[in-house]
Amino acid sequence: MITYPNTGSAPYPAMITFGFFSSINTSLSDLGVAVITFPNDDIAEQANTGSRGKGKFYDLFCSDHSAGAIIAWSWGVSRLIDALEKTPEANIDPTKLGVTGCSRNGKGALAAGAFDERIALTIPQESGSGGSASWRVSDFQGPDVQRLTQIVTENCWFGLSLNQFRNSANKLPYDHHMIAALCAPRALLIIENTHMVWLGNLSTWVTGNAAHMVWDALGVPDRMGFSQVGHGSHCILPDSQTPELEAYVRKFLLDDDTQNTTIMKTDGAVSYTHLTLPTKRIV
Repeated sequence: MITYPNTGSAPYPAMITFGFFSSINTSLSDLGVAVITFPNDDIAEQANTGSRGKGKFYDLFCSDHSAGAIIAWSWGVSRLIDALEKTPEANIDPTKLGVTGCSRNGKGALAAGAFDERIALTIPQESGSGGSASWRVSDFQGPDVQRLTQIVTENCWFGLSLNQFRNSANKLPYDHHMIAALCAPRALLIIENTHMVWLGNLSTWVTGNAAHMVWDALGVPDRMGFSQVGHGSHCILPDSQTPELEAYVRKFLLDDDTQNTTIMKTDGAVSYTHLTLPTKRIV
């Protein structure tokens, strides 16, 4: 479903939202950005672990396909973009696309942005572990945080091959700062909530800072931001973070280079220390 804005002109930039994500729709419409509601549950179900292999992705590729729901959703977003490129009468500019979602759908939004370079702006909100948090740091935080050992028993978001690491996240050959970094040098704004400990308030902050080093190294640090503000309503964007979201939308979907997108902040009592490791000279 495409909802066109009440301002601007066609072809419109657009934000692809995982599910119906009303928290930011009004802001997007007022800016002249269309909203494309992506039915991710139709592509791959996510009711529980018993949902594995159900949905349109698995109808095409067989119910025993190794992909978990998140990467199936990412595939679906890519096919949506293919359709937009071939359908100019939709009045959407396929070169000005963002993707967003909250909680479990934020995990999906991050993956979609990471794996399709046609997405100009990725905004995962309160995606926590399996999204903008690190499995290793979430383990360090302890049982009050969603950890790998729990998440593989909750739902079918990941492939079954991840289960082998459920009690040994430190042996994973990757972590989620690397998933975030796949978006570079394109724009990424991570929105988190300090009060939702289950999301990994320390873990997301550390992971965001680690990922930000990639944009730093590429010379575009203002293309990656992190905003963590504590509040009690999961998936409701507080007023204090709306200007930050709008700055990223204006700059990277509406080409307004006057916007300040240098945002790396948390209001929690969490810290990140960048350790400079010794280097070896290989002869």
